[in-house]
Amino acid sequence: MGKSDGMEVFVARQPILNIHEQIVGYELLYRNKQENRFPNIDSDIATVDVLVNSFLSIGIDEVAQGKPVFVNFSGNLLLSSVFDYIDPTKVIIELLEDVAITEEIVIRIKELKQRGFQIALDDFILSANIAEHEEIFKYIDYIKIDFLATPLLQRMEIEHEIKTKYPHIKFLAEKVETRNQYEVAKHSGYTLFQGYFFEQPKVLKTTDVPPNVIQYLQILSLLREEEPDISILAKNIEQDISLTYKLLQLVNFSNKRSKSKVRSIKQAVLLLGLTELRKWMYLLAMRETRSDMESDTTKEIIASSLFRAKICERFATYNREDNDAEYFLVGLFSLIDAILDRPLPIILQQLPFTEEIIETISGFNTSMAPYLNLSIALNKAEWSKADALADELKLPYDVVIQYFDEVTRWVKESLNQQLI
Repeated sequence: MGKSDGMEVFVARQPILNIHEQIVGYELLYRNKQENRFPNIDSDIATVDVLVNSFLSIGIDEVAQGKPVFVNFSGNLLLSSVFDYIDPTKVIIELLEDVAITEEIVIRIKELKQRGFQIALDDFILSANIAEHEEIFKYIDYIKIDFLATPLLQRMEIEHEIKTKYPHIKFLAEKVETRNQYEVAKHSGYTLFQGYFFEQPKVLKTTDVPPNVIQYLQILSLLREEEPDISILAKNIEQDISLTYKLLQLVNFSNKRSKSKVRSIKQAVLLLGLTELRKWMYLLAMRETRSDMESDTTKEIIASSLFRAKICERFATYNREDNDAEYFLVGLFSLIDAILDRPLPIILQQLPFTEEIIETISGFNTSMAPYLNLSIALNKAEWSKADALADELKLPYDVVIQYFDEVTRWVKESLNQQLI
């Protein structure tokens, strides 16, 4: 998220995956809410503000981890000099659907292609006058089709027309939210996919949750208490040989290491400190549940889980909810089925959580549900939904922006510092 000249802007990214479910790029999604305070600010200025912030202040490699980003451009911005300051290998120009394809635009697209930029058409709709714009298709690399909004027959018509006349163009399916949609798009010849289908369980190999995972979850549950019972905590850790070994290893490398030999897990917990132990356990628990920890999608799911957890907790604390620690758990385990690749009801039966936490994660309308839904909307850059939920929870816009920014940084720091 960036701030410039009194403007405050949300910035988020949505992953773009290939047919192997590897993240190959991101779309940079941004919005400003200046209409209430700065009614005369042009939306293009907000776009430039975000670009400057992402590319100069933060650094695009940090935003996109070395992968290219798709960025929306209006007709005005397309004709501006902003591209003089952007590396063409790092940005894919996404042409908004409402940009009029004039001769001037076609000439500009051709020029940008010659400079090394790739071009995508966003929310593409097959219009009757497609032949008039035939010239532009020579320069297009990607066509994005909205899988939620475009009817099946219309999609098939677009796919046939483009594949027949412009076979060099790659298809990108956006708003792919289910595995079924992903499979349909893949079989229809799409090679890129944008949406959160990968947050659904992939292969349900067995209904049993591994015992070590249950053990981790119980320890995490204990750690969310303000003053956990150290004896009970140590007893739970001792039941897992692998965890015991890792905890002792961590204490040995810790700056707080005592000169005397650590003789018990209880002593190790006290030496390490609860704050450090909490941070370490959250990530280790997730790491231990996945065999493909190094995959981008797993990292994305874990980052999303941590974001949801922390921002739920922050909002609950702001609104002085009694049990803000439980809101953390609701966010943290909201994607547990995707992490374990197992059905959610089976997992929830084995979680040592309160009924309200389990009902909230299951999708029931509890008092905690608006907080979880807001965290998901912010995480997915669904801004209008986030606005409505923030209003429902009486959370001021400034607070939402501040926490979004702080929690985004916290997630990044947590992932960098820990074992992932």
